[in-house]
Amino acid sequence: MKQLTITRLTETGRIAAVQVPTILNEAGIAFQPIDELNWSEYPYKPKVEFRIAHTGHSLLLHYRVTEQSVRAVAESDNGRVWEDACCEFFIQPNLQEPVYYNFECNCAGTLLLNCGKVGDRHPAPKEVLASIDRWSSLGREPFEERIGECSWELALVIPASALFNDTITDFGGRTLHGNFYKCGDLLQVPHFLSWNPIQLPKPCFHCPEFFGELIFKK
Repeated sequence: MKQLTITRLTETGRIAAVQVPTILNEAGIAFQPIDELNWSEYPYKPKVEFRIAHTGHSLLLHYRVTEQSVRAVAESDNGRVWEDACCEFFIQPNLQEPVYYNFECNCAGTLLLNCGKVGDRHPAPKEVLASIDRWSSLGREPFEERIGECSWELALVIPASALFNDTITDFGGRTLHGNFYKCGDLLQVPHFLSWNPIQLPKPCFHCPEFFGELIFKK
């Protein structure tokens, strides 16, 4: 199991997603690769990396991707974003319970968020989705697949309240489990990458047993 220590930053005011790359640069937060090829039938490996910090009551998440095509067809939140060029973050807030959240965001910042156990999950309310600020270097409008190498960035500010079935008021000092992914089910070349490796016979990200350890500094 991989481990990631997540730095706590001092928040001096409301942080917008567009500010996240600069804030993480200034704090010296390093990128981590999403580069585990878990299934040999999907050998394509775009360059994908992420970095994350927290302010106690918010997560600051930044992805950086270079791949050979991009697509953002999903028009609204809680749509089929995993079929697009998509970065994902799954987190399990209570290690004694199998409940986890999946934050799946395509390259235009359209977001899917569900909560529950494997096989028994329900979508986030609209007000929760609205509370998660997003920025994409490709803009926020849907578009059909664009063939040709493309580099893009995505940032999210996820308040603790977005874990809507839990009552986390401060991430500091907690050790949670989670994983980070990159996929594109309907891209010209489908791919399925993870941060922590997955040992299953076919692509599946909904597998808390293969989450890594996330250590949040106080």
